[in-house]
Amino acid sequence: MVERSGFADVIDGVDGPGVVGAVERLVTIPSIGGTTAEVEVQDYCADAWRADGFEVDAWDIDVPRLSAEPGFPGMEVDRTEARAVTARLPGIGDGPTLLLLGHTDVVPPGDRAAWSGDPFTPRLVGDHLIGRGSCDMKAGVAAMWFAVRAIRDAGVRLRGDIVLAAVSGEEDGGLGTYALLDRGISADACIVPEPTDLDLIPANGGALTFRLRVRGRATHASRRTEGVSAIDKFLPVVTALQHLEERRNLEVDPLMQRWPVAYPLSIGTVQSGDWASTVPDLLIAEGRLGVALGETPEQARADLEVAIADLCAADPWLADHPVEVEWWGGQFASGRTDPGTPFIERLGQVHEALGHGTPEVYGGPYGSDLRLLVGAGIPTVQFGPGESAAAHAPDEWVDIRDVIACAQTLAAFAVDFCGRA
Repeated sequence: MVERSGFADVIDGVDGPGVVGAVERLVTIPSIGGTTAEVEVQDYCADAWRADGFEVDAWDIDVPRLSAEPGFPGMEVDRTEARAVTARLPGIGDGPTLLLLGHTDVVPPGDRAAWSGDPFTPRLVGDHLIGRGSCDMKAGVAAMWFAVRAIRDAGVRLRGDIVLAAVSGEEDGGLGTYALLDRGISADACIVPEPTDLDLIPANGGALTFRLRVRGRATHASRRTEGVSAIDKFLPVVTALQHLEERRNLEVDPLMQRWPVAYPLSIGTVQSGDWASTVPDLLIAEGRLGVALGETPEQARADLEVAIADLCAADPWLADHPVEVEWWGGQFASGRTDPGTPFIERLGQVHEALGHGTPEVYGGPYGSDLRLLVGAGIPTVQFGPGESAAAHAPDEWVDIRDVIACAQTLAAFAVDFCGRA
């Protein structure tokens, strides 16, 4: 039985205006993956957490060394430097450790004309805080930070430690969390406050980035029938991939059944041709293949490669000029924590006891750092403010009421999990 009154000291101590201000400040740092601002936001967290009196560890990530390791999860942007930061609120040493982990990198804003204002100038419209990264996932970072501040301000002594971690490179593979684990960080449980609309997500499908090269034969457009258009040859490839996606989603894990397409397969970029009156001889397409729960990345790659090979074998041109498949960039395996794990059930009970509703439990159709943490033996769940549909979109937004509710739940749960001394 969970009673709200048992956590009144930390719940009441969550600084609502402060947590909203922290989201706004984080959004102003345009920490797009691979830019210097990706490091700047890490430095900001380190300085802020030192000022709060936490035990801070900040270090430069050895990108060349880690990226050369066989288990490295990949990158899709060029990085010459990266930073990692943790902060610890120590307990007395005889309780479990809780890790609260959030990424501070964001995706580019895209077409700025689609935004109602500057993407990195946060603004409040009603209860919505708008800005790139507000939802994914600087609101979650602020919520976990101010949850720990509330515990500190309440003077609560804990048996176990709470560790805050701000990581880079999540959007394109998971460099930061990979580096964190390389550093030796461990915990008895981890909460990642990704945008889940305050539901509990203990599992993620994976996502593998691929590149296709479709070859044709160039000639003058006036004699196009004597050439072979790479664009024309790409059209049946698209159809084959659509059929593959349908087949791969005929039967899915119960945790994933809420999604119309649990394991999406999509083409994100297409480039072909260099002159309007030339039949193009090369098309390069890049896309993303969803990985099913319980499926290995190797199995998923083989499934796509066989589908492409079968298509090529049935086409006279492609049989002699097969589509080339390359796997590059972020390689997200799927990941899963048993939804019946006691700490996940307890987190839901605490959230409900605080009057914030009963969270649903389901799997996410996107890759995340959860799979790296679970792979390292750390039971992990995603639970945070914001709707994932708003992430990566123009006028990305988060509801500030949910940010505060998340901070309150994280504060109460951390006390419950780590134990009062």
